[in-house]
Amino acid sequence: MNSKPGFNEKCYQLLMLVPAGKVTTYSEIAGALNTRAWRAVGSAMAKNKNLFNIPCHRVVRSDGNIGQYALGANKKAELLMEEGVDVTNGRVQDLEKFIHRFSG
Repeated sequence: MNSKPGFNEKCYQLLMLVPAGKVTTYSEIAGALNTRAWRAVGSAMAKNKNLFNIPCHRVVRSDGNIGQYALGANKKAELLMEEGVDVTNGRVQDLEKFIHRFSG
Protein backbone atom coordinates (compact mmCIF):
# COMPACT_ATOMS: atom_id res chain seq x y z
CA MET A 1 0.00 0.00 0.00
CA ASN A 2 1.55 3.31 -1.03
CA SER A 3 -1.26 5.73 -0.36
CA LYS A 4 -0.31 9.24 0.68
CA PRO A 5 -0.96 10.12 4.32
CA GLY A 6 -4.07 12.16 5.01
CA PHE A 7 -4.20 15.40 6.97
CA ASN A 8 -4.61 13.70 10.35
CA GLU A 9 -1.69 11.36 9.72
CA LYS A 10 0.51 14.31 8.69
CA CYS A 11 -0.41 16.02 11.98
CA TYR A 12 0.51 12.89 13.91
CA GLN A 13 3.82 12.54 12.05
CA LEU A 14 4.78 16.08 13.06
CA LEU A 15 3.64 15.54 16.62
CA MET A 16 5.96 12.55 16.91
CA LEU A 17 8.86 15.02 16.50
CA VAL A 18 7.94 16.90 19.69
CA PRO A 19 10.13 15.55 22.50
CA ALA A 20 9.00 14.88 26.04
CA GLY A 21 9.26 18.05 28.10
CA LYS A 22 8.22 20.23 25.16
CA VAL A 23 4.85 21.31 23.77
CA THR A 24 3.68 22.66 20.46
CA THR A 25 0.53 24.48 19.43
CA TYR A 26 -2.29 23.75 17.04
CA SER A 27 -1.19 26.73 14.94
CA GLU A 28 2.48 25.55 14.91
CA ILE A 29 1.39 22.21 13.44
CA ALA A 30 -0.90 23.93 10.94
CA GLY A 31 1.91 26.28 9.89
CA ALA A 32 4.30 23.36 9.41
CA LEU A 33 1.71 21.88 7.05
CA ASN A 34 1.47 25.18 5.13
CA THR A 35 -2.09 25.82 6.22
CA ARG A 36 -3.89 28.05 8.69
CA ALA A 37 -6.34 25.26 9.57
CA TRP A 38 -5.47 25.06 13.26
CA ARG A 39 -9.02 23.96 14.08
CA ALA A 40 -8.57 20.98 11.76
CA VAL A 41 -5.39 20.15 13.71
CA GLY A 42 -7.47 20.21 16.89
CA SER A 43 -9.97 17.90 15.24
CA ALA A 44 -7.15 15.53 14.26
CA MET A 45 -5.92 15.46 17.86
CA ALA A 46 -9.45 14.70 19.08
CA LYS A 47 -9.61 11.73 16.69
CA ASN A 48 -6.30 10.28 17.85
CA LYS A 49 -7.03 6.68 18.85
CA ASN A 50 -3.42 5.94 19.79
CA LEU A 51 -2.85 8.20 22.79
CA PHE A 52 0.11 6.24 24.12
CA ASN A 53 2.14 6.41 20.90
CA ILE A 54 0.96 9.71 19.43
CA PRO A 55 1.48 12.25 22.24
CA CYS A 56 -1.37 14.67 21.55
CA HIS A 57 -1.15 15.80 25.19
CA ARG A 58 1.83 17.88 23.98
CA VAL A 59 -0.38 20.13 21.84
CA VAL A 60 -1.64 23.27 23.60
CA ARG A 61 -3.29 26.52 22.62
CA SER A 62 -1.19 29.48 21.48
CA ASP A 63 -1.96 31.32 24.73
CA GLY A 64 -0.54 28.43 26.80
CA ASN A 65 -3.95 27.06 27.85
CA ILE A 66 -3.63 23.30 27.76
CA GLY A 67 -7.02 22.82 26.11
CA GLN A 68 -8.92 19.58 25.93
CA TYR A 69 -7.75 15.97 26.02
CA ALA A 70 -9.47 12.62 25.51
CA LEU A 71 -8.68 11.57 29.08
CA GLY A 72 -9.57 14.98 30.54
CA ALA A 73 -7.70 18.25 31.06
CA ASN A 74 -6.43 17.17 34.49
CA LYS A 75 -4.80 14.07 32.99
CA LYS A 76 -3.26 16.21 30.22
CA ALA A 77 -1.80 18.59 32.81
CA GLU A 78 -0.53 15.63 34.83
CA LEU A 79 1.20 14.08 31.80
CA LEU A 80 2.83 17.37 30.87
CA MET A 81 4.04 17.97 34.43
CA GLU A 82 5.47 14.42 34.58
CA GLU A 83 7.52 15.38 31.50
CA GLY A 84 8.80 18.54 33.20
CA VAL A 85 6.47 21.13 31.67
CA ASP A 86 5.41 23.83 34.15
CA VAL A 87 1.59 23.80 34.19
CA THR A 88 -0.36 25.96 36.63
CA ASN A 89 -4.13 26.42 36.61
CA GLY A 90 -4.49 24.71 33.23
CA ARG A 91 -1.89 26.85 31.51
CA VAL A 92 1.72 26.23 30.47
CA GLN A 93 3.84 28.78 32.31
CA ASP A 94 6.54 30.50 30.23
CA LEU A 95 5.34 28.91 26.99
CA GLU A 96 8.39 30.14 25.07
CA LYS A 97 10.61 28.03 27.34
CA PHE A 98 8.73 24.84 26.48
CA ILE A 99 7.61 25.44 22.88
CA HIS A 100 8.78 23.17 20.08
CA ARG A 101 8.79 24.94 16.73
CA PHE A 102 9.00 23.08 13.44
CA SER A 103 10.80 25.85 11.56
CA GLY A 104 13.17 28.77 12.08
